Amino acid sequence: MVSSRLTSRWDTLAFVACLLLSVAARAAPEAVQSWVASGVRSTLLAPLLAIQHQAELFSTSRTRLTTLVAERDAAVRAAMLVDALREENDRLRAVLELGPRISTTHVAAEVLHQASPVDGLTLILSAGSRRGVRSLAPVLAPGGLLGVVRSADRDRSVAVIWPHPDFRASAMTLDGSAFGIVAPRGAGGPNRMLLELSGVPYGVLIPPGTKLYTAGFGGVYPRGIPLGEVVAVATEVEGIERTYLVQPAVQPAAVSHVIILTGSAIDLSDAFVVPRP
Repeated sequence: MVSSRLTSRWDTLAFVACLLLSVAARAAPEAVQSWVASGVRSTLLAPLLAIQHQAELFSTSRTRLTTLVAERDAAVRAAMLVDALREENDRLRAVLELGPRISTTHVAAEVLHQASPVDGLTLILSAGSRRGVRSLAPVLAPGGLLGVVRSADRDRSVAVIWPHPDFRASAMTLDGSAFGIVAPRGAGGPNRMLLELSGVPYGVLIPPGTKLYTAGFGGVYPRGIPLGEVVAVATEVEGIERTYLVQPAVQPAAVSHVIILTGSAIDLSDAFVVPRP
């Protein structure tokens, strides 16, 4: 009880003292007020003012950091967009340059759906029967043969690309010294698969680096469309035949625009084979 009263008295005295000091400060001359305020700021309030200054610096630094990070991210996105647009323009330019070299009627189309291992290794193209696209129409990329149209609606078509297990094409070397059948080989998606050339007689040796083209047999693919490049001998049956590994000329995931043949053609060698000077 005594302690409580003593504490209450001290509080009252402190309040009265503060009240008297405030009245005195208000009544004191302006020069004295400034001198007292300066002394309080440099002594009692100095730690608090220092803490406030550091807090302001920290807040300003955080704001600047956030702004710099946002500006950097925007610059990175812009750079990535520029690279993507440049690559897209290069692909489209390659298709536009190929078109005039093709001697038969054709239409250009955009790839609306890229191949993946779970979708049956097909592509959806932005051209259909309204533009003359029909089933079994060859689908070309600037690098060579990509696949064949499986079905065509009015404004869309579905193409089977070369990694599909059902893909087959008759093949030959440019000089016509070797013939065979090209089919997909391996697994792991269209970007990691190779082709294989089978049915080559054992006495015909094809060196690595030799380019293969469609032979024009079967009535689906015209002669002279690039298929790929021989990598090595895969298997051989002595005295009978050899099978060769072939690096494909076209990677489906890198294709954004294609050319679909809508007319008949016998030989497209002039569109792909550049004559030597």
